[in-house]
Amino acid sequence: MNLIAVQTDPDDTALAGCAAAEPGDHRTSWRRAPTAGRPGRGDAAADDDLPAERIDRTVAWLEDRQAPDGHWRAPLEGDTILESEYLLLLAWADRLDGDHVAGCARRIVRQQLPEGGWAIYPGGPIDVSASVKAYLALKLTGHDPASADMCRARQAIARAGGPWAVNSFTKFYLALLGQLPYAACPAVPPEAVLLPDWFPVNLYRVSAWSRTMIVPLSLMWAFKPLRSVPADRGIAELFAAADRSAAPPIDNGGWARFFRGVDRFMKGCEAIGFTPLRARAVQACRRWMLARFHDSDGLGAIFPPIVWSYIGLRAMGCPDDAPEVRECWEQLDRLVEHEPDGTRRLEPCRSPVWDTAISLIAVVEGRTGDQRPGSRPQVAGDARVASAGRAVDWLLDHEIRAAGDWARRVAAQPAGWCFEYANRFYPDVDDTAMVVIALATWRDRVGRPMNDPRISRVGDSIARACRWLQAMQNSDGGWGAFDRDNNVEFLCKVPFADHNAMIDPSSPDLAGRVLEAFGKTGLRRGHPCIDRAIDYLRRTQEADGAWYGRWGVNYIYGTWQALVGLQAVGLPADDPMVTSAAAWLLMHQQPDGGWGETPDSYADKSLAGVGSPTPSQTAWAICGLIAAGRGDSRAVRRGAQWLAAQQQPDGTWQQREFTGTGFPKVFYLHYHWYSIYFPLIALARAGGCAAAEDEA
Repeated sequence: MNLIAVQTDPDDTALAGCAAAEPGDHRTSWRRAPTAGRPGRGDAAADDDLPAERIDRTVAWLEDRQAPDGHWRAPLEGDTILESEYLLLLAWADRLDGDHVAGCARRIVRQQLPEGGWAIYPGGPIDVSASVKAYLALKLTGHDPASADMCRARQAIARAGGPWAVNSFTKFYLALLGQLPYAACPAVPPEAVLLPDWFPVNLYRVSAWSRTMIVPLSLMWAFKPLRSVPADRGIAELFAAADRSAAPPIDNGGWARFFRGVDRFMKGCEAIGFTPLRARAVQACRRWMLARFHDSDGLGAIFPPIVWSYIGLRAMGCPDDAPEVRECWEQLDRLVEHEPDGTRRLEPCRSPVWDTAISLIAVVEGRTGDQRPGSRPQVAGDARVASAGRAVDWLLDHEIRAAGDWARRVAAQPAGWCFEYANRFYPDVDDTAMVVIALATWRDRVGRPMNDPRISRVGDSIARACRWLQAMQNSDGGWGAFDRDNNVEFLCKVPFADHNAMIDPSSPDLAGRVLEAFGKTGLRRGHPCIDRAIDYLRRTQEADGAWYGRWGVNYIYGTWQALVGLQAVGLPADDPMVTSAAAWLLMHQQPDGGWGETPDSYADKSLAGVGSPTPSQTAWAICGLIAAGRGDSRAVRRGAQWLAAQQQPDGTWQQREFTGTGFPKVFYLHYHWYSIYFPLIALARAGGCAAAEDEA
């Protein structure tokens, strides 16, 4: 084995008594940002910058980065778990002499916390699973265990509970390299793929992302592949130093005990060789996986299933030069990003549909002449109009018209979009709704005024997508991401469920986004689907007025999206649900005018709306308040001033914080353009409110 080295208006006060209020004329416009206190500006823009000029700079920045075929794709960043797991895979595959090894290791080193471990988002606490994997990856790549950094890492890991406290995914990696016995991992029997859909526990009862991990992991469980590493490159010292009292407590609830019993039973059957359906199940898993390779950027088009697919295929005997095995490596190679500092960063997946839809919204709203004073009118043939048109064409060409896993429970004409370039079996509600919003925004603001020939095709696509979204509505009135009524709570108690994403239930942010999409197409209150969704949001609103955000951090995200959706379908601004949500946003505006929230709020509700202000979360709060009828409030103007003060000379904003959510409490995301296209949308909408106020 080769081993290498971001005075209130009177009505604001009535709503919230906003603590961030400052004395002064409450009609002060956001259009002139103050000259003092502009942190993050490379060189201050002229004080007489018009909002149109600020907006134009950001639009130009986005247009300059549009691909020739019309799409946009921003960097998508996770934590060092990705680089660590990639190196562990390379070690198992005997590929630690590859070009990316040193760069991945350098990134892991640079992300180490001062106290010694590794976090799963900037500013977060040590995560024991991330830390154990990082430590092992560094040892495998030749880092000296006696060095100060590695000593600090060992001490931090020991305080966190050591390798016995890691999650199930990490245990599988440790078993793969001989650092834990497979018996310490939860059983993932391949026979699960044979369970019929009517059975209470079956493959399609778990979330789509868990499904794509369970199938290849079950192959790994069946064959238990192992590559031993030299003792001096292993982590025996972590087991010796572990404080096992710091490990998470065992869940002794009824379902948890039941599934632990099933786990022991399955392991006992394997111990005596009683696996009569094993051969049939293994072949069924292989067929299931390979079918989902087609028209997809790997299984599920995300990093973990691609890795487990490679391991599973190799474990069952597929040679390294087999087409399906080569496909796994090719998809993994596409996720490796070369950073300017010479490090290598693994992306969890790629996000072109999501980025293209939001960028299109931002560019269209930023360029729409009748919304902003001082903006340039659009004319037929304008290059800016052509830029938006290319994005529309790209999105239309990426509509998924084939049935996927969702069709096991939903009878509807296939129509939707995935997150990635290609993921045929897994279109999702969030991307589909966002694309509908983008296409409808373009149609209403650009296409119809220009009599664009794409109008008919856009209308057909929107109509298909809306029918699909209606069919995907859950029984409770909300929406999940990939499936309908994927909400069997007891499945969260299986031993494998510690990634906190075993099911895909409704979430308020998704309900808000779908309502926004429906509102863009003319659906309003009184439609049964809309009324059920409004009832769902009324039931799920927190007592303080906020909504939980499943796919973004966190209550700011959920509250913004719910408010925008409710406004889009005609809920009046004086509805108590809207006024209480607006009051919550006002109450959480910070003294400098921005908004921020830490991912810690997923674990500690007292931190809802608390955190360093960020451009993306400030933009969400501004848009939420505008949707709540507060566009003329001083809070919105101060928020827009904060964004203007933070804007860089090239029209961008800087943000280090992770404000995207993969799995709450487990995995977070830094969408690099969240701090660009969302502030652009917020400034365009705030400018429209200011223009309307001046006209009044």
